[in-house]
Amino acid sequence: MMGERTVMQEAPFYSFRIEDHVPGDHLLRSIDRFVDLSGIRAPSAPTARTT
Repeated sequence: MMGERTVMQEAPFYSFRIEDHVPGDHLLRSIDRFVDLSGIRAPSAPTARTT
């Protein structure tokens, strides 16, 4: 249905930096070098625009 928007909508994308949420001395930072997360990081990496 076309018409005036009556409900505020959230942005479809948001910025998230793990560095802003995980303290520098957190256990996950020390084990990160032993875990291969390339299978997760590659699909979730920002894509380059080709416009």
